[in-house]
Amino acid sequence: MELSAEVQEGLQLCGDSAHISDPAFNFLVKSACDTLLHGRQRERDVLGDPSVSQSDPSVLKQVFASLTTLFLEAAKHNADSTNTSSLLEDSKMSPDRIEAFNNVYMSNKIELQSVLSSTGSGFPHIVDVDWRLDYYMKNNHLDHVNEPTYLVTLKTEEPGSSQLKDVQFACTVEQLQDMVGKLKDACKSMEKASQS
Repeated sequence: MELSAEVQEGLQLCGDSAHISDPAFNFLVKSACDTLLHGRQRERDVLGDPSVSQSDPSVLKQVFASLTTLFLEAAKHNADSTNTSSLLEDSKMSPDRIEAFNNVYMSNKIELQSVLSSTGSGFPHIVDVDWRLDYYMKNNHLDHVNEPTYLVTLKTEEPGSSQLKDVQFACTVEQLQDMVGKLKDACKSMEKASQS
């Protein structure tokens, strides 16, 4: 599990009791986990809590982001308390703080992994297409339009969802030809990339 320099710096600040008191640390760990699981914490809720009122807001933001990142990375890599302990020891964190973090992490590990599995960055897949050709002879602005228009409905399926969604658009013959040409080029690029 590799963490960026910013995250490591935030964890070091988190371990420094001169910047973050013990009650503030416990509050931040629980808040970071709750934010990931439930999305309930807002910035003003975290910064307005009495346990963190003595801390610098910029330090709090960096520490909160670092803790959130550590929760996600640990869950992503299925880390156990030994892995997180060694990482937090490298950040000069006290044994009490390491234990407090691990208690929250281990009790919520399965839920965090569930949140990660439901979060995807995949694009919807086109599974079906419906189209219709309309011929407009006139519209509200012109008496003689005489132009064909394609009405296209793409049926898409998103990863992790069983429901189909419709994406609808209208286009001219030229726009449709341009789109088909770009799709063919994209398919050829994907074939070349998969062969190499």
